[in-house]
Amino acid sequence: MSDSILDAPLHAFPGGLRLDHHKTAACESPPARAPLPERLYLPLVDRRGQPVEACVREGDRVARGEVLIQASSDFELTTHAPTSGRIGPVEFRPAVWPPGHELPCLSLIADGEDRAAEPRPLDDWQSLDRDRLVDQLRDAGLAGLGGAAFPTAAKLRGDWDSLDTLILNGAECEPWIACDEALMRSRAEAIVLGGQILARACGARELILAIEDPLRETESRLHRAMAGVEAGLPMRLVKVPSLYPEGGERQLIQVLTGREVPFDGLPQDLGVLVHNVATAAAAHDAVVLGLPLTERIVTVTGPGIASPCNLIARIGTPIAHLLETAGGLSDDCTRLILGGPMSGTALVSDRIPVTKGTNCLLALTEAELQPRRPVMPCINCGECVRVCPARLLPQQLYRLIEGERLEAAAELDLFDCIECGCCAQVCPSQIPLVDWYRHGKAERRIQLLDQRRAALARRRHEAREKRLAIEEAEREARRERRRQKLAQGDQARNEIQAAIERARARKRGAD
Repeated sequence: MSDSILDAPLHAFPGGLRLDHHKTAACESPPARAPLPERLYLPLVDRRGQPVEACVREGDRVARGEVLIQASSDFELTTHAPTSGRIGPVEFRPAVWPPGHELPCLSLIADGEDRAAEPRPLDDWQSLDRDRLVDQLRDAGLAGLGGAAFPTAAKLRGDWDSLDTLILNGAECEPWIACDEALMRSRAEAIVLGGQILARACGARELILAIEDPLRETESRLHRAMAGVEAGLPMRLVKVPSLYPEGGERQLIQVLTGREVPFDGLPQDLGVLVHNVATAAAAHDAVVLGLPLTERIVTVTGPGIASPCNLIARIGTPIAHLLETAGGLSDDCTRLILGGPMSGTALVSDRIPVTKGTNCLLALTEAELQPRRPVMPCINCGECVRVCPARLLPQQLYRLIEGERLEAAAELDLFDCIECGCCAQVCPSQIPLVDWYRHGKAERRIQLLDQRRAALARRRHEAREKRLAIEEAEREARRERRRQKLAQGDQARNEIQAAIERARARKRGAD
């Protein structure tokens, strides 16, 4: 059963900004498949920056879809070969953050044949238990394709009886980013069926597909797809207003349900789970087609790019290859951003590979960038508070971080900041607030890590002191026993000597 409720009652979230979309140019034509690069690079670190170990060696031949890095739990991601070829040496490529750092990457030298391993679809997935479905999605390397790349299996596996609603997030609210819109236009059926698979895997009783208000063509295609799919649970198509950052997980939940996710809680606490529409399409491919996640759509756009477009790129493709495919950067391009203009990160190199979280490459010229003006002191105007969707006090956080009072900033909910950039956008003093919050979070994490290391060192020192004290006490006890034994030996000798003396005295008396 499907029901298209395009004017469903909606709710508001605090703050936000109305921004121009700038998505038309990239969506003028369907997503095109980017040519295969000569080399691809797969990072040997997980999303938390921890090292991972490859299960292949240099010189091994692999087919597309073969496992290169095996996940050992739901909170890790399996990485598959994005094409066929030969495993090359480990190479270092620039990291997105922090700038200047490099990451070890497994290199794959493409052979141009693009041979694929045998797919392993799940027949009759509707009758399979949920654990089996989640295992299939984990083994396919599914991650959140909205940008965070959080392992899908970790979100799906849990207290299934507590979930009521699965939301497919197609509210791509940040300007310039159009990969989800392109996907919804080109693969609406896969998204709808993939949503059914995700709902089955988590036990949701209702499926809501949320899109932005202006997407008329996308709306009609999704409506037809929903009507053509034999639904196992109720589905609703809901349009939400174009208000940034409405596509954020917590903000979208509040708009659709009227309930606010607690700062210290999770959407699951409200019986809700949110997945990106691209993740739903990948779930369809993993279960119905038996294909692992080896490619994604990346928007390559902006006034600084020759031919804005959406490209289907293999994971591991250097972004320089995508820029070249889109006609290259213009001579007046002054900034390249990974992501959108509000929450994205400026890049210092185009040698960075595409990952599962890469959604957009934005090339800007000087005309789109705000004129560089000197940072002025905060005037307490309150504009940042007005637009903050997380109900934070941005100016207070800024002062605390600037004063290196990181613990106090954390207590003021620094880590609840979603780094949407609304506060920095409206700041009349030109304070780069998001940069300060990222800096504060990173420094606080380092601080906490140092504190944990210090606490561990203290516990080790205390344990060592206790062990040494016990060993010293044991040694002293042994010495005391030896002294007592020696004393007892001396007393026995004295008694013997006394007895001898008495015997001698008696003998002398008898003489």
